[in-house]
Amino acid sequence: MLTTPDTNPDSTNQGLSHFDQTGQAHMVDVAAKLDSHRIAIASGHIRMQASTLKIIQEGSAKKGDVLGIARIAGIMAAKRTSDLIPLCHPLVITRVTVNFEIHENSTSVGCTAQVETLGKTGVEIEALTAVQIALLTIYDMCKAVDRGMVMSDIHVVEKHGGKSGDWVAAI
Repeated sequence: MLTTPDTNPDSTNQGLSHFDQTGQAHMVDVAAKLDSHRIAIASGHIRMQASTLKIIQEGSAKKGDVLGIARIAGIMAAKRTSDLIPLCHPLVITRVTVNFEIHENSTSVGCTAQVETLGKTGVEIEALTAVQIALLTIYDMCKAVDRGMVMSDIHVVEKHGGKSGDWVAAI
């Protein structure tokens, strides 16, 4: 039986746009949306032992340049997000940046990813994916010396563009 997706997210399912009127999952139809410059910024942290942070800072990890490799992994992840998230649209991404900040006080590394496109749907999921995979790469590269690292506080910081306009987290 062919069902037509409900494109009005407020009509059912408490505004969840990835479900049709019968509750079945579907990819949202964005054909009628206008292209706009869309930007999303996400961030997160990975906490670790002080000795692990020192290895990252000194560049002495056995597997190589931890932050350099994590940056490339984050960029690659943003580009492949639709392969990982079932109902995420494949997008032409125009820009991805992944940056890190060392926090000696909390023995952690902060990661911020910014993703941009000119299209019909936002890039929040791509930015979140970039952060998660960059932090996971840090874990992978350092797990031999510190299996207790903890990733946390992964969230969208802000988004711009599209019908809903600008949004900045209250955090």
